[in-house]
Amino acid sequence: MKLLKICLTALSLCLAGSAFSAELGDDGLHKTEWMRDTFKDLSDDLAEANAEGKRLMLIIEQRGCIYCAKMHKEVFPLPQIDAYLKEHFFVVQINMFGDVEVTDFDGESLSEKDMVRKWGMLFTPTLVFLPQEVPEGQTAAEAAVATVPGAFEAGTIFNMLNWVVDKEYEGDESFQKYHARKLAERDK
Repeated sequence: MKLLKICLTALSLCLAGSAFSAELGDDGLHKTEWMRDTFKDLSDDLAEANAEGKRLMLIIEQRGCIYCAKMHKEVFPLPQIDAYLKEHFFVVQINMFGDVEVTDFDGESLSEKDMVRKWGMLFTPTLVFLPQEVPEGQTAAEAAVATVPGAFEAGTIFNMLNWVVDKEYEGDESFQKYHARKLAERDK
């Protein structure tokens, strides 16, 4: 019975990954329906996210990134994660080597590639989760409630999304302890 459950889970993951993976845009980055095409003025994006009752998430990616592809083929398309992103997040994509202008919360406007450098982001994909209010003068990197560099498995990403939405970062349970507790609860 356990072997059948494992096989069915593996099959559903393969089907979800192939049927719902994101398309590549003209810039070589993956595009999903839950990503927003904005003017990349982060203060405006945050205001719009708040007006919709969602959390602002930046996703930094680059053309040809195998880890970005892994996330878009194996993690983001999973029905539970896809639905959660659509319901709870306002996602703005930043091209690590792009030339589109981004206006940070501190008012500075730079190209995507220069903004990513300013923020000190080195890996793709990197998920940056913003609070609902950013103190005046702070950058996105300074204000972030969580920054997730690299590709992770679905369970880790789902728990991170929940940790942010539920504002668990305001408590005294770190994400690592929260994640371990959620895994233990799931395995009971």
